[in-house]
Amino acid sequence: MKSKTPKKRRSREVEAEDGTLTDRAYRELEEMIVTLQLKPATVLSEQALAQRLKIGRTPIREALQRLARDGLVVIMPRRGIMVSEINLRLQLRLLEVRRELERLMASLAAERATPDERHEFAEVAEAMLAAATKADDLAFMRLDQRFNILIATAARNEFARRSMGLMNALSRRFWYQHYQEVADLPLAAKLHAAVALAVAQKKVKAAATASDRLIDYIEDFARKTLDT
Repeated sequence: MKSKTPKKRRSREVEAEDGTLTDRAYRELEEMIVTLQLKPATVLSEQALAQRLKIGRTPIREALQRLARDGLVVIMPRRGIMVSEINLRLQLRLLEVRRELERLMASLAAERATPDERHEFAEVAEAMLAAATKADDLAFMRLDQRFNILIATAARNEFARRSMGLMNALSRRFWYQHYQEVADLPLAAKLHAAVALAVAQKKVKAAATASDRLIDYIEDFARKTLDT
């Protein structure tokens, strides 16, 4: 007689699989939007995205809801889903908040990171500098996302992590749109690496100072886009 998998276990397995697929859909769609493969004002189709990513529509729908919370897409009832526009004024207002949060998180991470996390911060710093040397913008973008996740984890503050999560993707997309005209990739990498190394070396004040210098550069970068 064949044994049957209990319904509750099957239900949990399906939920776990859906969760994994949703995470994958989110990561891939987020990168496509941030790197402008899906441009602002593009109208999205769940079915077309499901076919493109080879993922079911339910995980795609859940990923799009997460992206809406991040501000990368706009869900318009009865009209569809659209990639959000890029707005300089919004970016400058975002940076006002980001400066305070990033300084706090850098300080907390320098104080609270585990030895393994400190080792990873040092690795990220080295990899960012290498990506800049090779002018590999996509590698730098992926390392920046890894850096953001790592510092949010090491800070051990869920409220700061959630707040930063709403800003990181919008900031990376803005940078990606304009970096070829006004960005200094080696300088950006150096400033990111300074934060990462301060955290790796458990230097709380240095991490806060490096964070402020990084935001100074990002604000200057944003304002320079007015001239392009």
